[in-house]
Amino acid sequence: MSSKLLTIRDVADYLGVPVNTLYQWRTKGYGPEGRRIGKYVRYRPQDVETWVEQQGEV
Repeated sequence: MSSKLLTIRDVADYLGVPVNTLYQWRTKGYGPEGRRIGKYVRYRPQDVETWVEQQGEV
């Protein structure tokens, strides 16, 4: 276990979007894949990076 899981706030800050936008994206199946850990949503850094890179692809 080498990489720390990101909070929804971490991802929102990284992407420059409001936290509520990430919650809305999750309900629509859009955005980086988040995992529920207990009552919290956490993101793997590599999943966020992969999603960002895919946004530039056509």
